Amino acid sequence: MKKGIFRSLIGVVLFVSFVHKVNSAELLSMNFQQIGEVSQLELVFDDNNVVANKFHVNEDKQIIIDLKDVKATERALRGFDTSEFSGSVVFVSAYKKPGAGNDLRVALQLRDNVRSIVTRKPERLILEIENRFGVFTQRKVNKFNTFTDKIANEEGAQGVKVPKSENIEDVLENLTMSGRKKYVGKKISFNVKNISVEDVLNLIAESSGFNIIITDEIKKLPPLTLNLNNVPWDQALDTILGLNKLVATKNGVILMITTLEKATEDQKLEAAAKKVVEKEEPLVTKVFPISFTKTVDLTKILTEYSTKERGSISTDERTNSLIVKDTPAVIEKMRKIVEVLDTQTPQVMIEAKIVEVSENYSKEIGLKEGLTFGYDPIGANNGSPVEVGQDLTSGNVGGPGFSFSSAPNSTGRNIFGLAIKRFGRLTDLTFNLQLMESESKGKIIASPKVVTENKKKAKIETSDKRFFVVTTTEGDTTTTEVKEVEATLTLEVTPQVTNEGSISLEINLIKEQFAAQTDPSLPPPEQGRTVETNVLVDNGSTIVIGGIYNFEKRENHSGVPFLKDIPLIGWLFRTAYNPSTEKNELVIFITPRIVNQEEAGLLDKG
Repeated sequence: MKKGIFRSLIGVVLFVSFVHKVNSAELLSMNFQQIGEVSQLELVFDDNNVVANKFHVNEDKQIIIDLKDVKATERALRGFDTSEFSGSVVFVSAYKKPGAGNDLRVALQLRDNVRSIVTRKPERLILEIENRFGVFTQRKVNKFNTFTDKIANEEGAQGVKVPKSENIEDVLENLTMSGRKKYVGKKISFNVKNISVEDVLNLIAESSGFNIIITDEIKKLPPLTLNLNNVPWDQALDTILGLNKLVATKNGVILMITTLEKATEDQKLEAAAKKVVEKEEPLVTKVFPISFTKTVDLTKILTEYSTKERGSISTDERTNSLIVKDTPAVIEKMRKIVEVLDTQTPQVMIEAKIVEVSENYSKEIGLKEGLTFGYDPIGANNGSPVEVGQDLTSGNVGGPGFSFSSAPNSTGRNIFGLAIKRFGRLTDLTFNLQLMESESKGKIIASPKVVTENKKKAKIETSDKRFFVVTTTEGDTTTTEVKEVEATLTLEVTPQVTNEGSISLEINLIKEQFAAQTDPSLPPPEQGRTVETNVLVDNGSTIVIGGIYNFEKRENHSGVPFLKDIPLIGWLFRTAYNPSTEKNELVIFITPRIVNQEEAGLLDKG
């Protein structure tokens, strides 16, 4: 009876297998779309139990998906060109896998090797592909980065290695880096005795979900006794690797573990093999025409990348070219360096504006030298009319002499004056009334401008010369000599263009000028302004690098105490009221501008 039951069970199993075989899943359609920086390929089936295997072919820049026991119509297997999209996928094709029955293969051709993720939904498989490397990490990690930064700040840790995310691949990458680490794996517990290192590693791999490859050397290690309670699995793995001097290397979600001795030996063999390949690799020759950079400077840079004892770099001064002989890989690297460095040097035009404004105001109101008169109590008073004179300035009186002017006279001060020789018993009555107000304004603008290369000092200078006569007497000999004085305007500037397009300026500005000359035999007074500074200015912007503002207000008078303060009468006992105000303001503007911004590679040409 047992045999009959056993035969019945075999029959049921065979029947189920046959039914499953007959009812193979079918690929109904393939849909492609690009969402932001992620491309999606959707595979639609009529079954939820499709077995799919995805792998990358890095050499051919392809993603391959093998579908087990899946059929499809010719319409569903059509290929489509996705090169018009800006993403990483160029072409998608599906075909029956040769020699594998009903198995299908979906191949995606990439522009460059990027990562991909397969997710399963009801009757669908969705393949997500990065359009540039690193998109998945940024998309899944942004929120987590805030958390890790907070931990690092709380612990005061400097240089702590924190996984980019809780993704297995990122955690394994954190483990294989040197330095202090922050463990974020799921917490596990172990309480085992005399267990092999191989079994412990397999237990951790099963708990975390990554794949592990162990070399034969690890099987020879002595067993371990572990009692770990509630610790992150990545910390437990890192501890076991450190205790047994093991070295781990990461390849995606696969961790390859070997002993330190084996890893060191492999590195030596790899280095030796690399040297053999470099020694046997054929050399090619490439001529690089240089347009802007000095060939001597480029040669110094490229020599560091040349293959030792094989590569060579020579220059041709006539055509300003570099002749490089090296391996194809090295020449390609040098080509990229030359493309970046051989660009126009930025030309910077610096324009300065120096604005100086002056304003003077003065006023004089009152009697000059007060009121003078004499009294003769003895002389005859015949009631004769007054005798007046006109030389008011010198005080000499004689002849008819009453004077009045609506504008200043030759002295520039007296407006109204009167001199009376005799009036009754009063003699020599004289007074000079001053009513004077003066105002003057001036504005001086200088605008030096100069163009220079990046990091090259430029200087522009202009001068103003004046001459004056100096007479020297020694005994009976008189010598006349003409001397010269000079006032200069000098602008010295050294610009440095930053990578962002701003301009750092080292400025030295000197402005000298002459004031009004009071005596022809003396040199005119000189005024000087100097500015030395370093500023950072946006291209084409104007900045004020300096300014000076002077304000002077003066007022002086003298007179008889108490009497000079009496209204109206006090004018007879004090000097004229003479307040004066003087203002002077100097402002310096600087405007730098890159004249060849696009040619120098500082402007996006797109």
